[in-house]
Amino acid sequence: MKAIVISEPGKPEVLQLRDVADPEVKDDEVLIRVLATALNRSDTLQRLGLYTPPPGSSPYLGLECSGTIESVGKNVSRWKVGDQVCALLSGGGYAEKVSVPAGQILPIPAGISLKDAAAFPEVSCTVWSTVFMMGRLSAGESFLVHGGSSGIGTFAIQNSDS
Repeated sequence: MKAIVISEPGKPEVLQLRDVADPEVKDDEVLIRVLATALNRSDTLQRLGLYTPPPGSSPYLGLECSGTIESVGKNVSRWKVGDQVCALLSGGGYAEKVSVPAGQILPIPAGISLKDAAAFPEVSCTVWSTVFMMGRLSAGESFLVHGGSSGIGTFAIQNSDS
């Protein structure tokens, strides 16, 4: 498969398209054929050599993607080959294929294109887990968002208002 790799830390010119090995799919993972990915701040920082990916994560950039499931591990029952999904990744979204733990996959919301869905997982999971699960924001409560013009800020405002 092809993937965007970093030849050395630096400006965007250090990104190169190369042939790399297909990812292996573990029993609790699915293999997604990536159709779209998103650019996140950490991708830029990693390209500059200022961010180290977590141990065991893909060496390739890309923390979220959307695409079609190509195969599923033997312990995966919720997803099937052909499902169109978006996923929150520890890396690998800048490749043609990525293996992802099944719990990090989301169905694509109705009316959302695969292209737009690629930018959904990072902001939605960040806001949902911090504001609603940990912070337990509920109807009628006030909520202040610093940085409301960012992707996470915009999503927080839209979802805290509903």
